[in-house]
Amino acid sequence: MNFKKNLCLFLITILSIGLLVGCNNTYEETELLVSAAASLTDVLNELEEVYKEVEPEIKLTFTFGSSGALQAQIEEGAPVDVFISAAEKQMDALEKGEHIVKDTRKTLLINKVVLIVPSNSQLEIESFDDLRKDNIKKIAIGDPSNVPVGQYSEEIFTNLNLLDDINPKAIYGNDVRTVLTWVENGEVDCGLVYATDALITDKVKIIAEAPEGSHKKVSYPVAAINNTKNLEASKAFIEFLTTEKAGEIFKKYGFELN
Repeated sequence: MNFKKNLCLFLITILSIGLLVGCNNTYEETELLVSAAASLTDVLNELEEVYKEVEPEIKLTFTFGSSGALQAQIEEGAPVDVFISAAEKQMDALEKGEHIVKDTRKTLLINKVVLIVPSNSQLEIESFDDLRKDNIKKIAIGDPSNVPVGQYSEEIFTNLNLLDDINPKAIYGNDVRTVLTWVENGEVDCGLVYATDALITDKVKIIAEAPEGSHKKVSYPVAAINNTKNLEASKAFIEFLTTEKAGEIFKKYGFELN
């Protein structure tokens, strides 16, 4: 009788330990595929290191690019768990197409659009209006067809009555970091990027911030993609992005919290 009792106690103990181990390894060997706007490259790479301490069993794998291109990849069935866009437009389209888990959608961050020139530029550019000048030959902007910063730029030029003057000078980049690189290297006279991009390099200087009301608010929404095989891990990562610890790192890179 004692043998049976002891055996039962032993089995219960083993089962309890197994359950505890299982609870502590909820995300064991989980790879989370995150598609994110190119302007988030530096801050997310730092957040990845912090997240290793929070959830060591989750491996984050990032794909950075223009939000429009990433949206198209998701619509075509690319394996993505979490998407972070640099504009609501792309997330709205994915939600309309039923590609996201609606209750996971959050707006994380706010950014600004700025006019930049190479740090050694001798051109007399002091405002957006100076872009009309004949000596300004090349202005880099994101491709408005699928790059949010390009869409904001086009909106700014339209509202400032500059679009007709800018169009012949516009050089289109496939994401905001391409625009930044062109300005850094002096391949163009100036360009429009996010304030956070301009802050990561000493090779450019900010001339002006886009005037208040000249474009829609630059906001960054995040959501889990509905074909994810790691929904709980995706939700956990999204929740982490809203924490105070993540917020401090976002602010360090110049982002405003929503």
